[in-house]
Amino acid sequence: MNKFFNTILLIIAILFPKGIQAQEQLLSERIPILKSYDQNHLHRIALPIGGIGTGTVSLGGNGALKDWEVMNVPAKGYSTVTTGNDAPFFAIYTKKKNVAANTKALLGPIDFADYQHYEGRSVNHHGFPRFRNASFETSYPFGIVNLSDKTMPVKVKIVGYNPLIPTNSDASGIPIAILNYEVENTSAEEIEVAISGNIRNFIGKDGSNFTSDWKGDFIPKGEKYNKNEYRESDQLKGIYMYSDSVDKNDAAWGTFAISTPNDPNSKITYRTSSVKNDWYNSTLNFWDEFSKNGLLVEKEKQIDPDPLASLAVKKTLKAGEKKTFTFYLTWNFPNRYAWSKEKLKNYYATQYTDAWDVITKEVDQLPLLTNQTLDFVTTFVNSTYSAQIKEAALFNISTLRSQTVFRIEDGKMFGWEGIMDRKGSCFGSCTHVWNYEQATPFLFNDLAMGMREVEFNYALSDNGHMGFRTKLPLQKGASGIGLAAADGQMGTIMKFYREWQLSGDDAFLEKWWPKVKLALSYAWIENGWDGDQDGVMEGVQHNTMDVEYYGPNPQMQIWYLGALKAAEKMAKQVNDKAFAKKCTQLFDYGSEWTDTHLFNGEYYEHKIQMPASKADIPKGLIEGYRRNGLDLDDPFYQLASGCLVDQLVGQYMAHTLGLGYLVREENVKTTLESILKYNQKEDMFEHFNNMRSYTIGNEKALLMASWPKGGRPRVPFPYWAEVMTGFEYTAAVGMLYEGMEVEGLSTIKNIRDRYDGQKRNPFDEAECGHHYARAMASWAGILAESDFHYSGVDKSIQFIEKEGNYFWANGSAWGNFLVEKEGNEYAITLNVKYGEVAFKTIQIGDKQKKSFRSPKLVTPTSPLTFRLRNTL
Repeated sequence: MNKFFNTILLIIAILFPKGIQAQEQLLSERIPILKSYDQNHLHRIALPIGGIGTGTVSLGGNGALKDWEVMNVPAKGYSTVTTGNDAPFFAIYTKKKNVAANTKALLGPIDFADYQHYEGRSVNHHGFPRFRNASFETSYPFGIVNLSDKTMPVKVKIVGYNPLIPTNSDASGIPIAILNYEVENTSAEEIEVAISGNIRNFIGKDGSNFTSDWKGDFIPKGEKYNKNEYRESDQLKGIYMYSDSVDKNDAAWGTFAISTPNDPNSKITYRTSSVKNDWYNSTLNFWDEFSKNGLLVEKEKQIDPDPLASLAVKKTLKAGEKKTFTFYLTWNFPNRYAWSKEKLKNYYATQYTDAWDVITKEVDQLPLLTNQTLDFVTTFVNSTYSAQIKEAALFNISTLRSQTVFRIEDGKMFGWEGIMDRKGSCFGSCTHVWNYEQATPFLFNDLAMGMREVEFNYALSDNGHMGFRTKLPLQKGASGIGLAAADGQMGTIMKFYREWQLSGDDAFLEKWWPKVKLALSYAWIENGWDGDQDGVMEGVQHNTMDVEYYGPNPQMQIWYLGALKAAEKMAKQVNDKAFAKKCTQLFDYGSEWTDTHLFNGEYYEHKIQMPASKADIPKGLIEGYRRNGLDLDDPFYQLASGCLVDQLVGQYMAHTLGLGYLVREENVKTTLESILKYNQKEDMFEHFNNMRSYTIGNEKALLMASWPKGGRPRVPFPYWAEVMTGFEYTAAVGMLYEGMEVEGLSTIKNIRDRYDGQKRNPFDEAECGHHYARAMASWAGILAESDFHYSGVDKSIQFIEKEGNYFWANGSAWGNFLVEKEGNEYAITLNVKYGEVAFKTIQIGDKQKKSFRSPKLVTPTSPLTFRLRNTL
């Protein structure tokens, strides 16, 4: 027997001369890939890595760390220093026995578009040796950069991410960027490999404060006697960055750290400084030292007000072996000013004292959080949904981690509409923009409920006027500023209904019902939106086009119908019978009137109806300067007979809430067909647009408006010729709900084709700024394609009657719903992967329903299985 066993070992040795190593599965091997980008489609990729409300640093498609937005302000293109070789970077050292060592930056090639510059370059690290080949793979929040080079004995995968676990907003809100450098020894012999992370102490420099050098280049400033401190524990080794001299009230004051696991099988070395940085000599000094043997030697004293910190990890890799070099970037910048002159404190800063505290507290939890993130991504990516829907929904979640979003000290979430390169865009959690998005409520219902509390407790005045922007700091009943937006206020009522339904929290409804009722009643003030209380909005309606519409129009009218329908149901729940009856009557009349008077046989149009006099317009519905300049005979900025891309946005919202049709079903489908017919452009070569261009050249898109029957106003609403993805998504999702699957999917694909990595960043759908909140309407594609509805109030869940594997989330739990055909029956499994949910009714399609006498609790350890008859 021993002779036979030895013979087998000999055969294995001959067949596998490199040996067989039993290795743990690498993280990259566990990530299901949703989208891949080749080397020609990397230029614009910047995947934000950071938590909800913490800020981010982005992983570029070629491995660069870019857009350092961790200091409470947007900072597109900012890399903590001016463009050059001093920006943060990681480098790799490799050494084969009896062969000269090789050192490269862990970066792919520079795109041709960046070759031209007066100094011969326009990107960071232009003078560093780089890998010749690069590609990018992703399933957000994971990004994987693949690097290879014929001159290197290794292949490298850079896996960057931050935990993202739906329903757990705290675990999804850690100020950390995790970077795993997975190195494979592709040679036939043992090699030494070292990786070093290098970053200057940029405390005080957020990119918003500049000086100018002799060339006229802007040089960021703000550092002041910054200090780096080496730290280690049983679990970690790293460098802690701080400053005692930067103003502690500044938004750019705080702490930063780079660390790595304290692995006894690795040689970890560091430097808290370098030589004086004349003529980039500090970088040269690092490069020369690291290139000798992959080790660093600490300097005796720190040089420069922003000293260079370097942390290196060295390992030995056998032939064919793969090993991971892990680095953690953590930060704590507590002071946020947002749109206030008063200092606010970031919520995450209440959880951690400084950047080192972040990694110290979380390092033990990271394996669990990583696995839960993987479970979410795997469940989502492996679901049945169409590829373009998954891409649009998943990638736009990144907006929640961008500087568009922040959380104040008590945990409440706020949002800009989007962000510019250096500033937030359009403050105040704008109601008429945030109306459109669906990601927050279905993934983090606690955050959505907090936003509703702010709107009804702080932005709503005693007369029912809700300012469509909220100022900070919060003040009860007095934080709403600006006009009351008709679509914003009606949509907020529908959003409140959604949050109540998803949470099942009747106490939430009972507490805020008087405020919700007040907000709807505001529509009925004298000369207001529906001053005659007939279910039709005839009054002056400020709206998301940043203008006022005069007279009935589909956009505001159908929002209004949705608010009436939602309010009717809430009124019945709290036994407010009289109000419920009024809502029913107004809805019935208003719905019929809309179809009779606004539908022109192809789509709904705007009937301009001017007030008798300017004085008739109530205060708070129009800005004073617009009232004064209003021409009652020829008003500017109207839609009139135009075909508007999101004229059915209220119906879109109603479908996601399970409220049914607000207008005639047949008219809804006809309207969507008309939007495709009249608003879709095959390319932009013949299209005139006097405003912003979010589509160019041969890109397909749905225009904001068209006038197929003529009658375009002399000066239409401002954005008429533009294309914006959030609006397009409402039309596409509407098509999916109406069974226009091919058309809806094509529309979504057209959007995502524009964000292909080369032309635009796949993780940054823009409107009035980067990472625009409205684009999170894309999550509704998930709801539409699965016909998902959930009510925590009556404990019911519904899916489409179609074989498949459907990811679902209700804001407090998530899992998958598996429908398999077995003869004349469906075998159904409902899994909860995170959280728990109690169900009384589970329905597929219009007819098939499984009911339980008492609520059935489903948890991660107790899936629910049953059978239903196949009716198709």
